[in-house]
Parts: sequence; structure tokens; C-alpha cells
Amino acid sequence: MTGCKVMADLPTSKLTPNNLAGLNVAIQTPVAVAYSGGADSTALLLMLAQQHPGRVQAIHIHHGLQAAADDFAAHCAAFCAALGVPLHVLHVNAKPITGQSPEDAARRARYAALSGKVIALNNALHKALNSSSSQQETVQAAIQTVAIAQHADDQIETLLLALSRGAGLPGLSAMPASWQRDGVEFVRPLLGMRSQDIRSWLTAHGLAARHPGSGNLGQGWVEDPTNTDTQFTRNRIRHELIPALENAFPQFRQTFARSAAHAAQAQSLLLQVAAGDMASTGNPPRIDALQGLSPERQGNLLRHWLKSTYRVSPSTAQLAELQSQIANCTDRGKRIHIKVASGHVERHGDALAYLP
Repeated sequence: MTGCKVMADLPTSKLTPNNLAGLNVAIQTPVAVAYSGGADSTALLLMLAQQHPGRVQAIHIHHGLQAAADDFAAHCAAFCAALGVPLHVLHVNAKPITGQSPEDAARRARYAALSGKVIALNNALHKALNSSSSQQETVQAAIQTVAIAQHADDQIETLLLALSRGAGLPGLSAMPASWQRDGVEFVRPLLGMRSQDIRSWLTAHGLAARHPGSGNLGQGWVEDPTNTDTQFTRNRIRHELIPALENAFPQFRQTFARSAAHAAQAQSLLLQVAAGDMASTGNPPRIDALQGLSPERQGNLLRHWLKSTYRVSPSTAQLAELQSQIANCTDRGKRIHIKVASGHVERHGDALAYLP
């Protein structure tokens, strides 16, 4: 492929993320694509731009975590300019806090930036148009969905990482095909597609990989140099474990995904139980009401309270210690104080409190 004619060799039949991935994920437009410049998000951006011309934007998250980050952003700008897709580059602070993994810090910063940008764009659009007829047009033109390019191999890596860390049902549920954050709808249209199939699709239509610093900005996709570094657990899974699973259990993607779906269904039920218990114990939960629950329901409620209200999750050891302190809290003189994430759970009067 010469120059930046990124659409030149696309197939004449309209290949969409849905029929490529075998998923029935509804994509409401206008849509914003989380575009890293890598193979997966490049394929997703091309597919959606072809299927929904003029109704696609791209958002690139600049984490600033590696020397090649500026090259990624420049590549994305050139690619989107050639494609005629508006691009928004967002710089985020992905530095982990104490006790947080770099991967978790980057993920939280990324999704907060994506939802925040969509909300800001939509608010600006609504503010710009004031007449009643324009307001109706504004609603139709506001970004409806953010599309993420994670695929079947990403799903397996996430599940295996969760297993290696002794995760509970939320971790074993892996990644949903669609979800909401801060009122913004997110979808993963490629979640049923293998990484190799995505790259084969790109290669078959004239796109090729480039490496940061090699020139040819805006052509093909960028290979992240950190993806081959096996000091990272996810990369060891990708390069060593997944090929072994492919040889031993050729259908492992489907069967693992089925197990993740069962875990997600069970987790949904636990959330319903927790919501009912929190309605009875209050928010923040009263200590005497917590003491009346079985240890399993109490732990389930405490996880739900911290996650839904403060977006923090206690470790297994922290939760066990918190439940022990709750059990021992038999008079007003007993205190509760335990660290969770960057804050502490404490006793305030007859109820718990979380102080970030």
C-alpha cells in the first residue's frame, strides 16, 4: 500500500465487526473507537468507518508509559487524517497508587478518560445548539457508544490472569461484550474473534505492521514493542501458554468463554442478593445488621458496598480481617480500622464508613 490510502484495499462487501466476530453486539452510532494504533483497534476503526461513514470518531489514550508513546499518537493522527475520521488524543496519568498493579492503573485511567471525553463532547454539542429543532438533531448526533477492540485471545488472557491471582467470580467472569460506565455505553465487537484472524484480515487488504520510529506514519498498524517482553505475565500467557492450549484443546476459546459466562451469571445473582441486603442494612451498612448475616452474605455485601460506592475492592485477607473486627464489635468501645486500597474502613457510630 502506498501513501496513506487506508481504505484502498478494503473488501467491496461490507465486512462488519458483528459478522467477523460471530457476536450479536448492537452498535449505536455515532460511535467512538478506542484507537491505540495497534492491529486490533486499526481493524475495528476501519470496519466501523466503512460501515458508518461520517458517524465514527477515534479516541487515542496517551498513557506516557513508554518511549514510543509519542510515535503511537503521531501514527494515529496520520492514519485518522487519511481516513477522514476525527481523532481526540487524551493524555492520562497512569501511575499506580500503593498496592495497585500498573495494568490496573492504566486500565482505570483509560476508561475514565474515554467516558469523560464522550460526556464532554456530548455536553459541548448540546450546549452549542439551542433551538428545539437543533436539540433534537443534537441528541441524534451525540456519541452513543464507545467500541473497544479486545478480542477472544484478550478474553482468555484475562481469564487466565484472574485464575493465576486466585480471583473470585468477578475476575473469572472476564470481560463482558457490553457494559456501561458513567452512563456511557461500551461494546467489544471483536470479543469472539482470534487475534490471528484480525491480523490476517488486515494483511489480506494491504495493511502491514510498522515499528515505532521506522517512519511511514499512518500506514498499517503499529507493533507495540512491549508486547514481546515476557517479563510481563500477560505476555508469557500470550506467547507460551495460549499456543500450548491451542495444541492440547483446540476449542479452548469457546469452552473457556462458556465457563466465564457461567461465572458472570453467578456473579449477577450475588449482586442481586447484595443489593437486597444493602437495602436492609443501609448505606453505609449498620454494624448490628451486618452481624445478623451469615459470613458468606456479609462478605458479599461488604464487597458490593465498597465496589459500588467507592470503586475499591478488598483483598481476601483484608475482607477476612474486616469481618473479624465486625464480629468483635460487641460494644461501643470497640473500634474498626482496616486499610482497603488507598483508604480505610472505620467505625463511625453504629455503622461502617470508608475514608478514601
